[in-house]
Amino acid sequence: MYSQIAAERAAACPKPFVKWAGGKRQLIPVLSGSLPVRFERYIEPFLGGGALLFHILIGQGGGSRACLASDCNSELILAYITIRDNVTELIRALRVHEEEYYKDPESYYYKTRDGPVQSDDITRVSRLIFLNRTCFNGLYRVNSSGKFNVPLGRYTKPNIADSENLMAVSRLLQSQRLSISCRDFACVVDEAQKDDLIYFDPPYMPVSKTASFTSYTNGSFTLDEQKRLADVCFQLDEKGCKVMISNSDSEIIENMFRNSGSKSWNIKRVKASRRINSVSGKRSGHMELLIRNY
Repeated sequence: MYSQIAAERAAACPKPFVKWAGGKRQLIPVLSGSLPVRFERYIEPFLGGGALLFHILIGQGGGSRACLASDCNSELILAYITIRDNVTELIRALRVHEEEYYKDPESYYYKTRDGPVQSDDITRVSRLIFLNRTCFNGLYRVNSSGKFNVPLGRYTKPNIADSENLMAVSRLLQSQRLSISCRDFACVVDEAQKDDLIYFDPPYMPVSKTASFTSYTNGSFTLDEQKRLADVCFQLDEKGCKVMISNSDSEIIENMFRNSGSKSWNIKRVKASRRINSVSGKRSGHMELLIRNY
């Protein structure tokens, strides 16, 4: 009986509505098992696809705690807010994209990708979700001018207007426990309080010359940004916050926390896949770091 209830709950849980490089849905069992036993609010400054946030909001790791979610990608945050407040109209717009795409996938994809970006929220968000569902491996990447530049992916019948999941996500985002904003990750230092849990899932430190997928905005997440993030983590630790960070299995990142002074950070390696790799055989078997101050 228990396994049946668990299976039904898992099926009903909303899933991230965007495919995101480094998405954490696959690692939820590991991340959930790594949460502290006690903490106050849950804060996530690199929201991305929101897998762990969703997990906590449905009560499978965070109880009834308040949740503060943010990201510096304004288009992504607009998508969350639009799904929360106007999901029915968004689904209608996505169905139009879906119908036009199936007529001529390649022509419609590049027409939409390279055409002017409209100003109204529904058009912008439906475009973002459409491109995310049909582009190469769901990779969100922009150039220095902020223009989306990912080529068409190879899909037989992508689920562009996933109405059932979007409705479920909308209901979850309407929770009175949740606050969503667009801002720089360092803003958390002023807002966080003792015993809050802050989970950082930043653009990962590249581990090879060809692995640099950090352009989620028109300013890449550089090594200096990684160092700034580490400094933010140290400040939060001094405030008595509980901090958990995901990053690539990078010696540079590991040394930032191993050589941070008297504080002993808990660093372990976890296995993860890399969906954005163009070679399917190279998407599994990768390790990444999970770093905690508790």
